[in-house]
Amino acid sequence: MKAKKNIGIKIVCNNRKAKFNYFFQELMEAGIVLKGSEVKSLRDGKANITDAYAIDNNGEMYLINSYIPLYKESSYNNHNPRDMRKLLLNKREINKLMGKINQEGLTIIPTKMYFKKGKAKIQIAIAKGKKLYDKRHAKKKRDWDREKARLLSRNN
Repeated sequence: MKAKKNIGIKIVCNNRKAKFNYFFQELMEAGIVLKGSEVKSLRDGKANITDAYAIDNNGEMYLINSYIPLYKESSYNNHNPRDMRKLLLNKREINKLMGKINQEGLTIIPTKMYFKKGKAKIQIAIAKGKKLYDKRHAKKKRDWDREKARLLSRNN
């Protein structure tokens, strides 16, 4: 029997740098408020969330520093590429996120932006920043795993 695939999910962009720079503690899915030209630009597969993060503003979560380029076929009401974008979360989820950020010194970063059943979603992570020695250890482990795979493939 074949395994089911994620039907209806179209990944727009990944934040591959995040896994190298942060330890993830928890992953959540949130909706995102977008304008029409932003949705069209995302459907083209153009976005960048590598330097983005989320903050609390009057009890609401906003995504800061995400880049969605201008949609060239749009009319006079095009969007600002680096605008703040509101994240759609329940009050309980927002309170949980704010409690962890304020007490433990964690941050909220986006890891993936995608369309799920036609709706724009973003996967956010509650994360703690890695120190320089943690990054070196991760790089050393990744290099060793690559070398190990090469040795095993040569022997087989």
